[in-house]
Amino acid sequence: MDEVAAVLSGPRGRRFCAEVACANHDGLRRLYYEAAWNPSEAGQQRLVDALADTAVSDVDEHTLLTCLADAVAHARYWQAPDEEDVLLTDPVVVAALRPVAQAVVGSPTWRWWASPLAENAQAHVQWTARHTTDPPQVTGAAEGLREWRRETLEDERRAQERSADPAAPYSGRWWSTPASGRVVATTRALPGLGATRLMLVEDEADWWQGRVQPLRPVRTPRVYEVSGPQAWVDLVDRYPLEVTRSRRHDWWRTTGRAVRWFVPDWQAVAADHDAVHLSVAAYLVAPGRALEVEGGATVVAGWDPDATFWLADVLAPVGEPVIWERHDDGGRWHWRPRA
Repeated sequence: MDEVAAVLSGPRGRRFCAEVACANHDGLRRLYYEAAWNPSEAGQQRLVDALADTAVSDVDEHTLLTCLADAVAHARYWQAPDEEDVLLTDPVVVAALRPVAQAVVGSPTWRWWASPLAENAQAHVQWTARHTTDPPQVTGAAEGLREWRRETLEDERRAQERSADPAAPYSGRWWSTPASGRVVATTRALPGLGATRLMLVEDEADWWQGRVQPLRPVRTPRVYEVSGPQAWVDLVDRYPLEVTRSRRHDWWRTTGRAVRWFVPDWQAVAADHDAVHLSVAAYLVAPGRALEVEGGATVVAGWDPDATFWLADVLAPVGEPVIWERHDDGGRWHWRPRA
């Protein structure tokens, strides 16, 4: 599958391309919303015709990141796809988005979106103004993974009391990451942006201020690259942990599939890898869909674009943290000088 087709095969990729199209055509968003929320053949045709007239070229990086941020913000893996995501499964609409995907894949930004971990340009974001989070803990990863596994298995045990009917009204843990207080997550720092996670975060809580701490490996890390769906499938097949009971209801709503569900056993992964990185290109393709693995399926859920989870104590701070704040000038983030 070529890169353009791959982007359009994933729900986040299609949503992103729709956002890019809307950013490049006055009036397209109104047609897009109309076709999604008041569906009709005539409305869909108006949208497709407008997409055919949309020229996308030389899109700047901030616009691409802003459009990606919108697609990321609508990633919700505990519920059914919304009306816009449903519209974007229509083959006619998908075909009309192909020129947009081609422009994105051909952009200079795509080069780093499809690249492996940038080891020397990593930073952690601690949210500080609303729903605050903790600073990064660069030690204790092994203990954190033990705790993650214990909690995951305990959650599975408790979930056995839930109905086996996937349509039953239950919810719980829906993410497939090794998130815990002792497993550090970082994203890439860019010129003019302390960390991409300032803009690109799933299930965000309207954060507008973050304390960004640059981090760097103290030795060459063993990195597993999730470069696409197959790389995730290979990871799960090698280190499987069944989570059917706890994920059954949420992931059925998200994917429409009623199967055995698996995630990577992150404690086992840590025996062979220090970190796992999901590229932006892979993010556009893999999350939010049922990926076939041995014995069932898996979902990439709750993993931000370009995020790396560190499974070993290999990071150290580099310099002082910097406060970044989001302003009203197009949602741009700015660093706050020290007093």
